[in-house]
Amino acid sequence: MNLESWSQCLKVLADPTRVRLLALLEHEELTVAELSAITGLAQPRVSTHLAKLKEFDLVRDRRSGVSAYYRFNDKDLDPAEVGLWQSLRAGTDDPLLRQDFDRLGVVLAQRADDENWPDTVAGDMERHYSPGRTWEALARTALPLIDPGEVLDIASGDGVLAELFAPYAKRYVCIDSSPKVVAAAAERLKKWPSVSVQNADMHALPFEGPQFDLVLMMHALNYSKKPALAIEEAARVLKPKGELLLSCLLKHGHRSAVGPYGHENLGFSQKELIRFAEKSGLKVKYCEIVSRERRAPHFEIVMLLAVKP
Repeated sequence: MNLESWSQCLKVLADPTRVRLLALLEHEELTVAELSAITGLAQPRVSTHLAKLKEFDLVRDRRSGVSAYYRFNDKDLDPAEVGLWQSLRAGTDDPLLRQDFDRLGVVLAQRADDENWPDTVAGDMERHYSPGRTWEALARTALPLIDPGEVLDIASGDGVLAELFAPYAKRYVCIDSSPKVVAAAAERLKKWPSVSVQNADMHALPFEGPQFDLVLMMHALNYSKKPALAIEEAARVLKPKGELLLSCLLKHGHRSAVGPYGHENLGFSQKELIRFAEKSGLKVKYCEIVSRERRAPHFEIVMLLAVKP
């Protein structure tokens, strides 16, 4: 951010009413009427402050019927703005804010009485909790539909993905370069006889020929200094018609953010991934950006699916 942007951002956040509104919208998306009921402010005054916050991309809105729902804009803010807001929010403990959050519960309860829960979150359901509706539950429910055959999980970590797949695989092999992680995975997965866990290098797989129907590389490339070789090795051990499924960070410039996690690179472009796969003799079926993180610096995740002819 340049000096002018910093100055404008500080001016916007200097108003206590706007801080109250942002604190509420960071927690829950709300209408002007709901914000008015919580804060005790007149609706025109709330609308004026929201317009100012929206002007500087601090909030965004969505339409649902005749209502507009506002929320804190955690997708498009500059990391410096996010840091400024988090510092301000963490350092503020005002009775008025606590009062607002007490009233927030009352307003949300009233909303629930007036509408069915699905109606209140239509178009944005994945952001909201409801009993039993989690990504893990969805995955565990859907996985029995697949038949992965013989699976190699490269850079498998402590086996969290293997735990999901193993009950449905004919054979499931996990490899990781960390002996400590391998030991943790072996303990987690010991109840499945079809699973084996090995300490191995993704750039020199300990398998002599094609023997897997599916090779998984979930963020494995983030830890590779030689990504083309890693994909070449994955392709080598695939059976004909076998598939490679990988995900990794899209190319980015946030070295300081990934350094503490041991990343060896700054992600890859879709063109790079496709080139690596095709040079390894694979036919790419899909290569798409599948996710964008809500938290700054908003890493994007790219997925590639390729088949061995």
